[in-house]
Amino acid sequence: MTHNIYLYILVAAAVSGLIRILPLTLIRRKIRNPFIRSFLYYVPYVTLAVMTFPAILAAPQAPLAGILALAVGVIAAWKGMKMIGIAVLCCGVVFLCETFMTFFA
Repeated sequence: MTHNIYLYILVAAAVSGLIRILPLTLIRRKIRNPFIRSFLYYVPYVTLAVMTFPAILAAPQAPLAGILALAVGVIAAWKGMKMIGIAVLCCGVVFLCETFMTFFA
């Protein structure tokens, strides 16, 4: 069995294209169902969370630093802090936690 990388790339491109093109061609009128509209409204947020959450726990050397940064980030977001501020704050929490953990270990 030969493996043709160009065939794999072509199939991946076709599938990716179909996923993006089919909704545009099949759904031509405005979506009126409130359940579907609310579902589609939250899709970007859920996608971001699904991609970000594992990295929060896996990226730091100590998982406790990631958990603390997550807690601080949630509290900062709840208080209305902007996204860039939350990112900087969480990076600072991870840096401080890992510095103290290596200093006292």
